[in-house]
Formats: sequence, structure tokens, C-alpha cells
Amino acid sequence: MRALNVFKAATLGAAVIWAAGCSTTSTTTEGGEGAMGGQDGSGSASSYGVDGSGVSGGSAGAIDQLQTVFYFDFDQSVVKQAGFADLEAHARYLANNPSASVRLEGHADERGTREYNIALGERRANAVERLLVVNGASSNQIETISYGEEKPAVMGSGDASWAQNRRVELKYVAR
Repeated sequence: MRALNVFKAATLGAAVIWAAGCSTTSTTTEGGEGAMGGQDGSGSASSYGVDGSGVSGGSAGAIDQLQTVFYFDFDQSVVKQAGFADLEAHARYLANNPSASVRLEGHADERGTREYNIALGERRANAVERLLVVNGASSNQIETISYGEEKPAVMGSGDASWAQNRRVELKYVAR
């Protein structure tokens, strides 16, 4: 019996080591472009600058130029890479302004049950929150809420309408 427990522990340990070895910390995408690379495929730094100079500590006006609505694929809660640069800039702003706070409102399209869509909106808001926190914002500055399908951005039943309703809206409560 003791040998079986040792075997189980060794197997679990090997699985943990294997999983840790498979994790990546690279910021390079499949095309070889960095996460902050340009959308034109040039690999150049985004318009916010590599050093974060696009959003300085006291520049509340600069965050007004950033994207505040982040869209998701059907039944997914993975933040699209297209929004990373703006979310990183929002995180820098929050890190440099501890009195600032933001509300993340998660939404879903009309497909699925009401309960499922509330949970999906919450997962989407939590995914954006994790990205902000990883990039320097404090979790104390962030509030998440899910509206599910209750507050559509666009009325209608079709792919175009549904795509605009699968979103997280970032709204500053205090700057």
C-alpha cells in the first residue's frame, strides 16, 4: 500500500514538473511578432511606446483615446490580442494613479440561457481584470459586473449584432 502511495506522489510530481516545463513566458506570437508589435505586421512598437510613455501617471486625457470596449468570440472568455496594447495602457494608468478605479461590465449575446450568459459575462470581465492586474493595476481598483444578455449594444438576431454584444466595457468610476 505504501508503494502505491509513493507511486501516486511521484506521478503527480512528474505531471507538475511537466506542466511547469510546458508553460511559456514568451511575448512572441506565432508570426514572430511581439505582443506589443504593430498591427501592420512590421513588428514595431505600438503607438504607446515600449516604455509606456503613451499613458503617463497624470495623463487622464490620454486614456480617453484608448479602446474601452473589448470584444470576444462566441462562447469564449479569452481576451483577443488586438486589445492587449490598450489594456496594458489602462493597467499602466491605474498603476500610476492609485486613486483611479474602473468597472468592467461583462456582456453576452442573446443565445444561451439567462444564467449561462450571466456566468459568461462574468468570466469575460474576470479575464480582462486578470490582464489588468498582471500588467500592474491593483485588484482593489477594479470592480467586475456581468449583465449577460440584459444590456445589448445592438438589437437584433444575427452574426453582426451578436458580435457587438459579446463584449466587456471598461468604465472609469474615478480618475
